[in-house]
Amino acid sequence: MYKTVLLFLLFLTPLFALDISLQGAKENHEPYSTLHLSDKDKFLCQEFKDDFNNVIKIVCAFSKAPSQKVQKLQNSFFEIESEIKKDTFFVIIKPYQKMKLLPVLFNLTKEETTFDAHVEMSNRWMIVGYKEKIPYLEQVPKNKFALNLPFVSHDEKLPYVGSLDIKGNPVYIKRVGDVTDYLKIKKLYEEKNYEYALELAQDVMKEYPNSLFRAELLFYKIRIHSRLKENEKLIDVAKEYLRNYSSDENVAEVLSLIARAYDKVGMNSDASYFYDRLFSEHPDSVYAKWGYIYMAEELEDGGATSKAQGIYESVLKETDNVEVAIEAAYKLSKILLSNAKVKEAAAHIEKIVLAKPEYFFQNKRNSIELMNEFLDSGDYISAATIAKALVAKMDREDDEYEKLIKNIGIWLSQSKMKQEALVALNKYIELFPDGTYLEDVKVAKDSLFFDVNDIDETNTTAKFAMYDKLIEEYTKDRIGDKALYEKAKLLLAQKMFKEVLLLETKLLELDKVEYGDVPELVVDAAIGAMQEALGTKECNKVLLFSSKYKIDLSAQWDDGIYECAMKGADFELAKKMADRNLKSKDLEQRKKWLYRYIKIDFATGNYSNVIEASKELVTLIAKEKSSGYKDIYRVVFDTYHRLENSDKMIESIASVLEVYGEDYVDIDRYAAVMTVGSAKKDTNLIIGYGEKVLKIQKSSASHPQSPFVEFTLYEAYMQKQEFAKALDVIKILDSAELDKNQRSRQKYLLGNVLAKLWRDADANKAYQESIDADPKSAWAGLAKSAKEL
Repeated sequence: MYKTVLLFLLFLTPLFALDISLQGAKENHEPYSTLHLSDKDKFLCQEFKDDFNNVIKIVCAFSKAPSQKVQKLQNSFFEIESEIKKDTFFVIIKPYQKMKLLPVLFNLTKEETTFDAHVEMSNRWMIVGYKEKIPYLEQVPKNKFALNLPFVSHDEKLPYVGSLDIKGNPVYIKRVGDVTDYLKIKKLYEEKNYEYALELAQDVMKEYPNSLFRAELLFYKIRIHSRLKENEKLIDVAKEYLRNYSSDENVAEVLSLIARAYDKVGMNSDASYFYDRLFSEHPDSVYAKWGYIYMAEELEDGGATSKAQGIYESVLKETDNVEVAIEAAYKLSKILLSNAKVKEAAAHIEKIVLAKPEYFFQNKRNSIELMNEFLDSGDYISAATIAKALVAKMDREDDEYEKLIKNIGIWLSQSKMKQEALVALNKYIELFPDGTYLEDVKVAKDSLFFDVNDIDETNTTAKFAMYDKLIEEYTKDRIGDKALYEKAKLLLAQKMFKEVLLLETKLLELDKVEYGDVPELVVDAAIGAMQEALGTKECNKVLLFSSKYKIDLSAQWDDGIYECAMKGADFELAKKMADRNLKSKDLEQRKKWLYRYIKIDFATGNYSNVIEASKELVTLIAKEKSSGYKDIYRVVFDTYHRLENSDKMIESIASVLEVYGEDYVDIDRYAAVMTVGSAKKDTNLIIGYGEKVLKIQKSSASHPQSPFVEFTLYEAYMQKQEFAKALDVIKILDSAELDKNQRSRQKYLLGNVLAKLWRDADANKAYQESIDADPKSAWAGLAKSAKEL
């Protein structure tokens, strides 16, 4: 007893027809396998052995290569691989057990003579794979002196029996009408001329009721009824066929078709019966897989989509038949698409296209529906893929041809496959230069400019020109919007920031979803423009960009921004710059920004902050002989001055003097301290700072504090009864430019101190000068009174 499994591979080109047949069987309960290789031309096969005379591989060489790749094959005895080297095609067989190479030279059903042949080239070779002992062949050691004589058998020619009928009797076929008609029916069926084929089959069966081909005629009638969806007629014919030809080779297909027909007419129990027969009696038949597909179709029509999907997936996983796999993949893709699993559905479509693209044309109506479903789901690539498969088999005169050619390009233009879209659109323009959809195609082609074009990447002038052309031609259109957006991006890349900002209004009108990064693009342009303005110290622009776009530049720009902010009195921005640098680990940076922070607070009246921050800065610079921030001492004094804190003014002016000495810059501060002294009636304080003011004014030949300092100092000297000093101070004003009231006051005070010094004549003269200077002033009145005494 033995079991045989056959695997056939046929590789055909116009010049090459290689047939590989792999069989397995048992002899005396020992398994073995045979591998047959045959070609129309003779080819070389050779054994390669190891040092122990064991065959380690067999290599067969062919001068021509197959048109398709030979897949790797293996069973428990062989591993079969192929390769191409230097235009020679090799098949390499490696053993898992033992093997033997034998040329097949004789057809024992036709030839009478055989002999032991040793050849290197043959049209057919057989390789036997076995474990220990090669079956059927007895290996006898050869005597080198023996003769190799041919064996001729006339009387004992091996028997050969041709075709047998179902009862085992030889069949003698004569060329009669039913043979010719049967072959014609087959041809008509293959040409899809179903009505004529059915009519001819019925005529043949009527004319030849006992035809040898009755089983085949019934079988083709069943097939035709299935194609024509004549389910009740199919059932009637299939019943007769199964009743009379239950052992025919086509039974499995008939069972699958009658089961589906019963399902279609609503007789589900009968359908289940024939499905059960199909699956139990023919589990390994390809039509069992078709049966599962038919069953799944009915489940799908009945709303049991999940169950149908499971069956399609199982069939697709288990079948090795291309047609079955394609059908299952197609059905599965439709279900996946209806469940919004677009990506998975598309994967199955790609597989169908690779295996059998003509399938879509063979199922044109359904394929167009599926194509539109992919389109509705936004999968333009899959829709275009189906369209390409359809037009590949269409005649140019087909009503759908031009439209599909157009759609392929337009759909791909809306996907990531821009280059393929351009090729497809150009193809339409070439095929239909005056086509119905020419304008739509040109618009789609223009839209591709942003992704694929012939302009050199470095030729920005040409790009700007094209963008401007598209903006003008497609105003308020998707392409025009895209051109505007791409132009702005190119301007930004070229650091043409001001030009981008000139487009700001139009850019912000673009679709917020499609061009969601426009605000960011505008801000990037504003940042670039602000940095340029900082470089050229155009502070007005800096403050404008900062305020309008809320720009926050990196720390390297803080100095420039601070300076512009202070110049433009934008203290909020200036303080922001200072705040983020106060904690700097760099001591010099920290001192600089602390000083600036104090200056901002002083300018904005945050005097308490000034006092606190100045303490830290003073500590940081206390030990420095020369610091760029010693001006802090003056700021502290000015702060206390504004706060009218007289005690702290006195204290802080001492620090100013210590740091700067007597400096013209501080003359106003000295005068302020004199005012404090007047309020406190501290003549020493007045005299001390008054004399400094006089000294500075004399050395600088300017008198910014006159006559205040002279009048105040005069009063202090008079209170201390230092009349001579008082006289010297008041006489300083003799050469000063005073108004009438001030001059009247000065002359009165001069007369007063002269009187104290008993110089009455001089005193009266001074009084008279006071009266003459401004007769109506209070000082003139005092002078008159003094003269009358």
